[in-house]
Amino acid sequence: MIKVDNIRKSYGELEVLKGIDLEIAQKEIVSIVGASGAGKTTLLQILGTLDTPDSGSMTFDQLDVTNLAANSLAEFRNKRIGFIFQFHQLLPEFTAIENVCIPGMIAKRPIAEVRERAKELLGRLGLADRIDHKPSQLSGGEQQRVAVARSLINDPMVVFADEPSGNLDSKNADELHRLFFTLREELGQTFVIVTHNEQLADMADRKIRIFDGRVEGSITA
Repeated sequence: MIKVDNIRKSYGELEVLKGIDLEIAQKEIVSIVGASGAGKTTLLQILGTLDTPDSGSMTFDQLDVTNLAANSLAEFRNKRIGFIFQFHQLLPEFTAIENVCIPGMIAKRPIAEVRERAKELLGRLGLADRIDHKPSQLSGGEQQRVAVARSLINDPMVVFADEPSGNLDSKNADELHRLFFTLREELGQTFVIVTHNEQLADMADRKIRIFDGRVEGSITA
């Protein structure tokens, strides 16, 4: 589904990615691990089309996204990719359901359809009675589940998560980790997760270790 060939990225004199080759299959849950500064987050940003490589190619279902114009790339990202971040990045002035609806509204889908899907997702994630609460009225675990619902609102082909449990206590982190696998089984969702949490990394179908800007190894569960 996703194929990366010889991706390289530098910032000034610092070469961060030094020729990354990678393939990710549909419905696969992949963890990316490595020491700080190894290039994990840079790779995730490039995979998520938030940043562009200096060279190499990246295809999603045989579409070469490295050649897309900026507007086409933004539309592709909105409709085909979901994101989960460590600190939720929910808009504080909006309710849970409004936060979840935002990507669907950006995609110009019918508002009633988007809202109904948001209610369904929040209900699936155990937040049916919290949809009208603002982020400040939610626990950390609840905020992260709202972020998960938001990532799924446009039925993306893949969800990229950057340290998704890094700001959660152990109980909420464990619940979030198990949620990814439930969503894979129920929705056929693909997840690519950058994490320092070895428990989550080891749960994945495949663990990819990045060292000094290169893929050091890949371990299949």
